[in-house]
Amino acid sequence: MTNAHGGSTLVELNTHNTLHKPKFETLSHPEPISFSNFNNEDDDFNFNHNSSTTSSNNASPYSMSPWNFQPNTYSPLNKSPWLLLPNSPESVFNHHNEDNHPETELIGSLVRETGHIYSLAVSGELLYTGSHSKNIRVWKQLKDFTGFKSSSGLVKTIVIFGGKIFTGHQDGKIRVWKVSSKNPNNHKRIGSLPTFKEYVKSSMNPKNYVEVRRNKNAVKVKHFDAISSLSLDKEEGLLYSGSWDRTFKVWRVADSKCLDSISAHDDAVNAVVTLFNGRVLTGSADGTVKLWKRVNGQKGEKGEKGKKSKHVLDRILLKQENAITSLAVNCMATVVYSGSSDGLVNFWERDQKGEYLQGDVLKGHKLAVLCLAVAGNLIFSGSADKNVCVWRHNKNGFHTCHSVLVGHTGPVKCIAVEEEYLQSKKCHEQEQGWIVYTGSLDKSVKVWRVFEQVSEVGTFQSKTPLNHVAHQEQ
Repeated sequence: MTNAHGGSTLVELNTHNTLHKPKFETLSHPEPISFSNFNNEDDDFNFNHNSSTTSSNNASPYSMSPWNFQPNTYSPLNKSPWLLLPNSPESVFNHHNEDNHPETELIGSLVRETGHIYSLAVSGELLYTGSHSKNIRVWKQLKDFTGFKSSSGLVKTIVIFGGKIFTGHQDGKIRVWKVSSKNPNNHKRIGSLPTFKEYVKSSMNPKNYVEVRRNKNAVKVKHFDAISSLSLDKEEGLLYSGSWDRTFKVWRVADSKCLDSISAHDDAVNAVVTLFNGRVLTGSADGTVKLWKRVNGQKGEKGEKGKKSKHVLDRILLKQENAITSLAVNCMATVVYSGSSDGLVNFWERDQKGEYLQGDVLKGHKLAVLCLAVAGNLIFSGSADKNVCVWRHNKNGFHTCHSVLVGHTGPVKCIAVEEEYLQSKKCHEQEQGWIVYTGSLDKSVKVWRVFEQVSEVGTFQSKTPLNHVAHQEQ
């Protein structure tokens, strides 16, 4: 299928599922990193424009990772066994078990040759995908809807809030976009974090510089290495950003002002998530998970003594040799999860006093856990072993393996989930379900339908078709 702007897009719809028993092991594996310099006026909004990705910085902790693909290298997509022809039947296949409960299934795959998929975000009926080629594609009902791009910095993370799209990039910048009120196909960049004005103003004061490495200083309001993670505190209107420069920063969404910058870890910050009452969690390549709390002034940004709001370390939840690669929290912030390079998922449950107590370890991956997502009682962990493990958090506090989603031909780098309900034929009630999007370095996004009720633990996999084809963007 060729879209209106040129280039080919493949939308695959699955019609078969095979069931296998899962087998669990654990090994370790790192993730990629690179860096580029600050340039305020560097954005190109023509998504048909092609430009190369900036090279890795020597200070990057994962520069030797075998998953640090370059844009011109051979893609595993070209030999993917599950690519279907463009004229595949465009219908969603649903099946039920003997109890008439809907089952987990693969709906289809979204493939566009714009680079490895690094980030996903869902907003209403739109799916945003960020890639290695700096593109942000927008999908609607499993079809390529529109797209936009910047001329530097692959898209590592996307969050959406208040009608704005925030994208974190490899070049250390956070770009802010908005959909045109006249044309929903048009996404326009309306700014970046920090704003150019704030950056220049801060750079004029020597007190606003911090030492980033030996004999090198940088303005503290700007990240000087890749943005690894973004998280929103919607109640307070704050955006948190984690970076490979070992810091996390706090931004006020209303005016794009940087409120705080914290030197949080001894190595790259790979993940940041907001919790409750001004608490935030960070995970790092130094092997630690840290819990921070916000100390506010009495009114607004400053208290009566003129001191700004700041974040202080509350406690260290975990300290280990293996890098922390990802974090996730449930909607009530009662359970938090961390994934690490040894393939394990740790979790903590909040007690009545508001303290987080460490639980058991979830073992289901052969290689590094690269991403996590929580939806209802389900936890999704994507890994460099190309699989997604689905875990169920039971009422008694135990976790069980719900299913394993198999089909990607490259590491699973990101996961996004949206809620769905389906009518049960037997009990005539709606059953809780989720549409799960998994993005991979195989340049595809797979779309799954997962329900909390499952007949038996198993592996859900698309069946290999007799014919396959790979589409290249023109």
